[in-house]
Parts: sequence; structure tokens; C-alpha cells
Amino acid sequence: MAKYCEVCGKGKISGHSITFSDRKIKRKWSPNVRRVRAIVDGTKKRMNVCTRCLRSGNVQRAL
Repeated sequence: MAKYCEVCGKGKISGHSITFSDRKIKRKWSPNVRRVRAIVDGTKKRMNVCTRCLRSGNVQRAL
């Protein structure tokens, strides 16, 4: 599954996981992406959408 939102463009970000002894370990954070059927330009289309866009109403779901 693609790990980016097709609505807002949110994707993977990288950084460090820091331990108690201050050692830095490279890691990545992925957005919470769901594959949903949405209405785009009056037609139904499958899209990868993050849950933030679903909750805020940026996507109209096709039920």
C-alpha cells in the first residue's frame, strides 16, 4: 500500500528514536492511511487517504 495521502500529500517522515542514554537510532513515521472509495468529480474512485482528512471532511466517501 502506498504510504502517502492523495488528498493532502502527507507521507513518511524520518528522524531519530532517542534512548535514555541519548543514543540516536534512525527510524521512520508513517501516516495512518486507508484505502477508501471516494467521490471525485462526480465519479467513484479508490484513493489512499489519511484518517485526518477523513475525519475533517476533506473527502466525501462513496457508500
